[in-house]
Amino acid sequence: MAVTLVLVRHGETEGNSSIRYYGATDIALSEIGRLQMRSVRRELERRTIGAFATVFASPLSRAIESARVITSGNPSITPIEEFREINFGLFEGLTAEEIRERYPQAYRHWMADRFAPDFTFPEGDNRRAFTERVHRGLDRMLAMIDDAPPSDGYVLLVAHRGVIRTIVERLTNESPAVELASIQILLRASDWQPQALDLTDHLRP
Repeated sequence: MAVTLVLVRHGETEGNSSIRYYGATDIALSEIGRLQMRSVRRELERRTIGAFATVFASPLSRAIESARVITSGNPSITPIEEFREINFGLFEGLTAEEIRERYPQAYRHWMADRFAPDFTFPEGDNRRAFTERVHRGLDRMLAMIDDAPPSDGYVLLVAHRGVIRTIVERLTNESPAVELASIQILLRASDWQPQALDLTDHLRP
């Protein structure tokens, strides 16, 4: 059976996650974030993707709350522990400028090696270990989908930039930017194909 996987990055948080590095920190959506998720819901409904029989999310509250807004309060959300965002360690909650000022040496190292597979955030996660964790979660989620195929053919996953990018890269070899409240749509027939990446038109005034 064909499956359409809709991946949504959570909305803006109380801590202004558009400019601050919140990874492992559990922080709630802001009112702007809730409005963004309502816009996501309307966009999906416009595309006739409105009711999800199967919903997954990161266990962090900003993802769970985003999923509830998108699905109009669907109580059947399955959290996937492996889909927590990467832990930025000492950089958690800081802007890039604050990181540069407080940890100049670590900042320089980060700028030089931030995309290296084995980069480790100071007192935080190793990038390779994070990728392997997300892959384990993806394998587990796909097994659940195969064991209980969605009746409507649609699956929603609400998570974080690093998690969504890692999943899309593994399934399609694409590497989207994954902006706040953006939508990615992947279709699995024989293999996974991107139908839409980095949809953000719904966020325009």
